[in-house]
Amino acid sequence: MDADNPSGCIFCLILAGQAPGSFVYRGERSAAFMDLHQLTPGHLLVVPTAHAANLAALPPEDGAELFRTAQQLAEALRRSDLRCDGVNFFLADGEAAGQDVFHVHLHVFPRFAGDGFKLSFPPGYGEPTPRVELDDYAAAIRRALDS
Repeated sequence: MDADNPSGCIFCLILAGQAPGSFVYRGERSAAFMDLHQLTPGHLLVVPTAHAANLAALPPEDGAELFRTAQQLAEALRRSDLRCDGVNFFLADGEAAGQDVFHVHLHVFPRFAGDGFKLSFPPGYGEPTPRVELDDYAAAIRRALDS
């Protein structure tokens, strides 16, 4: 599927009722359903109801609603009967970041000690980056904001 063409997008099909989905929430701008591949019990996907292949294509209002919905769902997970001592949000934007369905989606999943999920950091991650490099990175991003 072309990343900019929603035809055949599994999340669009789920939203349209043409593919199965276990919905938790449906609103005007966002919806949430269970991830088919549960990292931990209760793993949810929050998606915009309008197709957007990546964050650059997502209207800011829809992005804000995505996070509002995720925040409410995180609280619901904590109050639910599911084991939930913490919550992770994860959003992959682009193939290099691990995005495999090209419809913006925010993973929301409950965490607890011993759940088996681990984040792996690259070698040298714990070492502070020299301030001159941080300043250079910040300047590059500021230039991009101004363009």
